[in-house]
Amino acid sequence: MLFIYRIGSWLPAPGVNVTAINNLQKSFGGAGILSLLNLLNGGGLARMAIFALGIMPFITSSIIMQLMQFALPPVEKLAKEGEVGYARITQYTRYLTVSLAFVQSIVVVFIFHLQQHSTGESVITNFDLPHVFLVVASLTAGAVLLMWIGELITQKGIGNGISLLIFASIVSRLPSLVSTWWNSQNQAFKVMMPFLVLAVLAAVVFVLEGQRRIPVQYAKRVIGRRMASGGQTYLPLRLNMAGVIPIIFALAIMTFPATLGEFIHASWAKSIGDFFSPTGWHYIVGQSIFILIFSYFYTAVTFNPVDQADNLKKYGGFIPGVRPGRPTAEFLDRILARLTFWGALFLALVAALPTLLIDQTHQNIPLGGTSILIVIGVALETMKQLEAQLMMRSYEGFLK
Repeated sequence: MLFIYRIGSWLPAPGVNVTAINNLQKSFGGAGILSLLNLLNGGGLARMAIFALGIMPFITSSIIMQLMQFALPPVEKLAKEGEVGYARITQYTRYLTVSLAFVQSIVVVFIFHLQQHSTGESVITNFDLPHVFLVVASLTAGAVLLMWIGELITQKGIGNGISLLIFASIVSRLPSLVSTWWNSQNQAFKVMMPFLVLAVLAAVVFVLEGQRRIPVQYAKRVIGRRMASGGQTYLPLRLNMAGVIPIIFALAIMTFPATLGEFIHASWAKSIGDFFSPTGWHYIVGQSIFILIFSYFYTAVTFNPVDQADNLKKYGGFIPGVRPGRPTAEFLDRILARLTFWGALFLALVAALPTLLIDQTHQNIPLGGTSILIVIGVALETMKQLEAQLMMRSYEGFLK
């Protein structure tokens, strides 16, 4: 599946002028929003490939549907119906993905057509209704195919399919990024960069794996005619419960206004693009705010302190020094809120670190903090699931 994804990121859509696309490559090589979008899409946007939209339409649809669970009571009711409700929400997410991909395909085609004044030739060979519809249909089908590939990897493979697609996009750009760093004229920057990257890698792994272990004591219980002895264990609360999801969601929102300003040749669009440029402090502040919001939001979706407290009370467990029931839920909520704040603050700091270094050193950082977070986070989660699969295989004979 990943091999198919890489082929689709290189294969141009039908009806596209490859020569004009090659002349536009320099627009995607800087530190602007085009370079960031091209990195997350595996280089497909710069080549007007079949997978030029990448997985972003599906991610945007997922954001919208998760927000609707809190805003619309019918969607919230579906979310509480268990597997049947989640299946309906997934179906609605797919429909919304197709609609967003179709709209984004039209926008991308017309935006690339407006670039013909810089290259002297149109990106679309024959800019008429049949050829435009062919390109739009190809890009939309590519986005839908990527959504299916991501779901297929999640169901049949190991790890989260959507995260692995983004992981593959970033890793595929590593050779060119390393070449850019090696050819730098600043020798001090060339020497210090590997140590800086290793320090960031160690810090990211430390924070992503950091846990607050809440001690849990289980009382003795009578199960049938047998007395079950109590025991002591712990409830692990991760420092960064949401993983790299807040980074991906924040990117999906912050790149939209900057993309408009990059392509649309108007004064108001240019002002918006400059305001949300990835090299400006406005982008850093906006991205940090969205990372903080989505960290709390996604943590609230994945971890419910009330349900955890009820489960502990149901099975005879309690936290030493805390009464079961509502006091336990409030205790877990307070700890989780503090942990999420520091975890989100670290995510925002690492995401903003390359922009700060570029501003101070005036050098093009070969790998952004956002890319590092996504790559390490996905690699760690995939390794954990792989280890769980290997453990299940080892215990197969014992369980029989």
